[in-house]
Amino acid sequence: MFRRIGSTVVRHPVWTIVAWLIAAVAIVATAPSLPSNSDESSFLPKSYESIKAADLQAKAFPSAFTPSAIALYQRTDGGKLTAADKKDVARITTELGDKHIDQVQKVVPGRPSKDGRYSMTLVQMDSKNAGQPKQADAAKVLRDDLKQLTKGTDLDAKLGGSAAQALDQQDSSKRGQALIGIGTFAIILITLLIIFRAPILAILPLILIGVVSAIANGLIAYATKLFDLQANSSISSILIVVLFGVGTDYFLFLIFRYRERLRAGDEPKLAMINAVGRVGEAIASAAGAVIIAFLALVLSTLGFLKQMGPALAIAVSVTLIAGLTLIPAVVSLIGPKVFWPSKSWQREPENARFAALGRGVQRRPALTAGLSGLVLVALSLGIFGYNATFDLASGSMPKTKESMVVQDEMQKAYSAGAAAPTDVYLSSSDGKPLDKSAFGAYAQKLGAVEGVANARMTQVNKAGSTADFTVTLKYEASTDKAIEAVGRVRDVAHTNAPDGTEALVGGMSSIYKDIDSAVNHDYRTVFPVAALLIMVILGLLLRSVVAPWYLMASVGLGFGATLGATVWIFQEAQGHSGLMFMLPVIMYLFVVAIGTDYNILMIARLREEAREGREPREAAGMALRHAGPTVAAAGFILAATFATMMLAGNSLLTEMGFAVSFGIAVAAFVMAMFFTPSLTALIGHAAWWPGHADRAEAPAGAGAVPGGSGPVSGGEGAQSFDKDPAARRR
Repeated sequence: MFRRIGSTVVRHPVWTIVAWLIAAVAIVATAPSLPSNSDESSFLPKSYESIKAADLQAKAFPSAFTPSAIALYQRTDGGKLTAADKKDVARITTELGDKHIDQVQKVVPGRPSKDGRYSMTLVQMDSKNAGQPKQADAAKVLRDDLKQLTKGTDLDAKLGGSAAQALDQQDSSKRGQALIGIGTFAIILITLLIIFRAPILAILPLILIGVVSAIANGLIAYATKLFDLQANSSISSILIVVLFGVGTDYFLFLIFRYRERLRAGDEPKLAMINAVGRVGEAIASAAGAVIIAFLALVLSTLGFLKQMGPALAIAVSVTLIAGLTLIPAVVSLIGPKVFWPSKSWQREPENARFAALGRGVQRRPALTAGLSGLVLVALSLGIFGYNATFDLASGSMPKTKESMVVQDEMQKAYSAGAAAPTDVYLSSSDGKPLDKSAFGAYAQKLGAVEGVANARMTQVNKAGSTADFTVTLKYEASTDKAIEAVGRVRDVAHTNAPDGTEALVGGMSSIYKDIDSAVNHDYRTVFPVAALLIMVILGLLLRSVVAPWYLMASVGLGFGATLGATVWIFQEAQGHSGLMFMLPVIMYLFVVAIGTDYNILMIARLREEAREGREPREAAGMALRHAGPTVAAAGFILAATFATMMLAGNSLLTEMGFAVSFGIAVAAFVMAMFFTPSLTALIGHAAWWPGHADRAEAPAGAGAVPGGSGPVSGGEGAQSFDKDPAARRR
């Protein structure tokens, strides 16, 4: 099948390119804009208690005051606020309200801090648009107005709260995307120039993947709108890396094999047809593993991951199609001139280092497997120190952003939980008015919970059927202590609810508590489903029941080593309280799915060598010699492109960039080069049970082209090169 695809594309390269350009223009011109949502509560399904509480609040207290933005005032000299300062705060609050800024519903004064150094203005916005770009725009207007209104005073005013955080996230995301994009382009360009010494080959993948990126982003926008998925600005940064990293991988898989066929004496167009035929199944299987793993995120309970899964699956699907059609069409049109001005493509290098590594694996497979496995196990020990953090806002932007500065200063000036209090909503089961005489005792029990600073009944709805008890925690909403405390608040609220009533606990800490539960659900669901489906793909590719088991076991070790190393770097060495909560899920999918690419490429080449009559150990050594340079180049570029995420300047993308790049490096330079081939050599022919995929096939007739031959079966036109091991070593 892949040979037929290559033949069709190479015969009609111009029409193939024109079809891609028409598709790009049509999709980009008609695609809807991709929305963005920074509201953490929107990531959870409605079955969770924190979301039920939010829905109840909207019904029972539609006009309840929930600040979306907080203006924090202090004197420029850091001293206590004077009477004149307090008058200025009152004036600014009034004038902000009189401006009738879009989305702003109410502006009221907040209470001063106990030390007299701080005061606040609280701004309520339309709750229907929480987390939407409209409110970030409103925050920008508020921030500009604050600067104007504090001129001529001794006050310094900063804007914080969820709307301001959304604004700062947007700015941070734009800067991060620019840095990631520049870094990715530079790494791919420089690395390809070093590898091929050919400017056309260095620039070509960037241009082609740019076209693929435009199409993928348009299709993602269509899917997001069609299926009403949640969008998040971090996805754009991840998409850049996935498209260019994975796209360059597939480009390299194809170009290395194309160059090999040219060296074997194939006519240029036949060389490309044979290259697609040979490596097409490996590329399709590798992409299939990645797509399946990403689609497994649809089973996640978090809206953020539900959106990420289909988006990344679409991106890889488009990249796969481009790898089998657009790239072969363009390269075949240019021909060997694509390697200009270098002439090194005309002769096969000795590959001395990889040949030596191959001989080492061939001679001592048990030692190689043992040492590489020991390294992975040692790194995996760090998993036992893993701890999760849940503050997406501070995790997705630098601490120097204004909204983060406000959050930190409020924690010092007020109770740490004052910026995001917890609400307990007590409702009668039958809709009748509540017994108000029980409110005092109930509030007292809530206030006595460990970790609670104070609790009081703040309001009752008009019907008297729902009461709101505001509980202020001693800890900032996203900390482990706050999440543990809100769990205790839930227990007390539910247990002590008077007869005929029901209690629901809402607020940010409650949301984080539910996100924690959702992530644990995802660990139990997404991980095994993704692993099982990838094993099915490996089984179909290798026609084996045995090989997929140890291949997935090796990838599992790679995941453990990656998470362990990330824990040691960020928690132990840098003193982070924990890693971002969704990191293990994303890491698992990237390391397991994309890391499997290199295992697939190496094991497919090993099978190809075995089919030429080599024994398992020799086949492993030769596979490393010939596929090693491809895996090394592709692994380095992909790891380096993911590492560019560390340039974004926020902990979420820094942790993600390090973890995924480290995991891919482990997958390429430890698993694919040493662990997998040495294990396969040790297991021998049994690795391919119950089939005989590694056994040599009877030679086809001279000049024959066996119909429908697989990409590694040896049945390509002009096959004498592939049937004669000595010929390939020319």
